[in-house]
Amino acid sequence: MTFIQVIILSIVEGITEFLPVSSTGHMILAGTLLNIAETDFVKSFEIIIQFGAILAVVVLYWKKLWCNTARVLIAFIPTAIVGFLLYTFIKDSLLGNPWIVVWSLGLGGILLIFLEKFHTEKQKNMSLRDAFIIGIAQSFSIIPGVSRAAATIAGALLLGVKRETAVEFSFLLAIPTMAAATGLDLIKSAHNFSGNDYMLLTVGFVGAFITALITVTWFIKFVKTHTFIPFAIYRIAAALAFYFFVLR
Repeated sequence: MTFIQVIILSIVEGITEFLPVSSTGHMILAGTLLNIAETDFVKSFEIIIQFGAILAVVVLYWKKLWCNTARVLIAFIPTAIVGFLLYTFIKDSLLGNPWIVVWSLGLGGILLIFLEKFHTEKQKNMSLRDAFIIGIAQSFSIIPGVSRAAATIAGALLLGVKRETAVEFSFLLAIPTMAAATGLDLIKSAHNFSGNDYMLLTVGFVGAFITALITVTWFIKFVKTHTFIPFAIYRIAAALAFYFFVLR
């Protein structure tokens, strides 16, 4: 990987991590367009720099994180179990597969449209049970292209949670989820990294952090007055475009 490629990927990550469009999917698709070979380091890079984006949420939402600690931890349990048990399968068989990404993007877009059509907001506080159900929904995001944010938001919408609340909880739930994913990957892979690899990771980490700060601030303002339909349409269009112009 070159530094230019790293900067491009970090920007893609920072923009897409918190939007319901799949950051991992876009990283895989971007890597394919940039002709980046899917080595073990590249797969680790795609996981680790996500934590740079997550730190943007820590900076912006640390007070809300403190107030929602119990809900976040409860919601994190399903993904923690699935991620730990299927780590090898995820990294060896799912990551790097553009076909899985294309199908997940398209079907996820259709699901978002369906949820928006039937969504009704209920004025209620999110219970621990609600948080756990949302966590189960998030566990499906181990599939590239599903989108951690989209899965979390979809779970919240099914429960009648307000859009803004769903997005903010998605932000908060990303913190332990990606911290765990990054930590697990570092434990298993860091001994194989070279000095240059660490430099690339640092550049990607910082780039994702800065880009995510801007994206998170914009996104929370957007959902106050808009639905998720534009993202659903984008997912379907991106899946079709990639299928017809790259994979065929």
